[in-house]
Amino acid sequence: MSVIAKDKAPTEKEMIAEAEAALTDIAQVKDAIGQVIFGQQSVVEQTMVALLAGGHALLVGVPGLAKTKLVETLGTVLGLDSNRIQFTPDLMPSDILGSEVLEQDEKGRRSFRFISGPVFAQLLMADEINRASPRTQSALLQSMQEYHVTVAGKRHDLPSPFHVLATQNPLEQEGTYPLPEAQLDRFLMQVDISYPEIEAERRILIETTGMDEARAANVLSAARLKEIQNLIRRMPVPETVVEAILSLVRSARPGQGNEDTDRHVAWGPGPRASQARSSA
Repeated sequence: MSVIAKDKAPTEKEMIAEAEAALTDIAQVKDAIGQVIFGQQSVVEQTMVALLAGGHALLVGVPGLAKTKLVETLGTVLGLDSNRIQFTPDLMPSDILGSEVLEQDEKGRRSFRFISGPVFAQLLMADEINRASPRTQSALLQSMQEYHVTVAGKRHDLPSPFHVLATQNPLEQEGTYPLPEAQLDRFLMQVDISYPEIEAERRILIETTGMDEARAANVLSAARLKEIQNLIRRMPVPETVVEAILSLVRSARPGQGNEDTDRHVAWGPGPRASQARSSA
């Protein structure tokens, strides 16, 4: 969200009507996801917050907690073109971004043609992102921040909207490459996924081990999602909230008068942290 000038602000009645319509759509999205993902309401809400704010999210949890299923369901429910990348140590940047190939036409003329990689999707699942080498992880940096990639000196714009939902297993660290701070900084939030409650797990057993399995239904379109994202950015933020965000973020930086921070923190959050708090 952002602070907007009064002369450009829509009328209160218009804002209320748009907000109510958006809330109705979001409720339908959550209901549709709940038909497939059981007992993870907090995880669904946090992930939805990241998407509605126009950001990316890092899903952290042990295997078998429906991380992949959640991303697949979100793509279907939100009407987004989605792709999945299984990160492995031998994955190369070109496997993500794409590459140029040399072609020859019937007249013998040769030219390069760009073949896009799986990053060219509206919703990209980066599965077990910490299993790829830093070189490959960094291939996502430009796309996550700039929403375009550069291959052979040429710019290629990504679809809009564009979101990355990455997963990470917190247990197995052998053969993995911890995400550098620059990479983590591109994620709006980290969503920790815990074990489901017993009633939710009972429903998972019943619903997923029979002949029939629930499937997600489409609720929104990509265009409607963008409309809701734009509405969120147009929502006015009171000055008191802005001051509270600034106070919180700056208190986590050394040299700002907080003794605990000065003693334990070497480098605090930058302005991007304030932007993330305002967006979410």
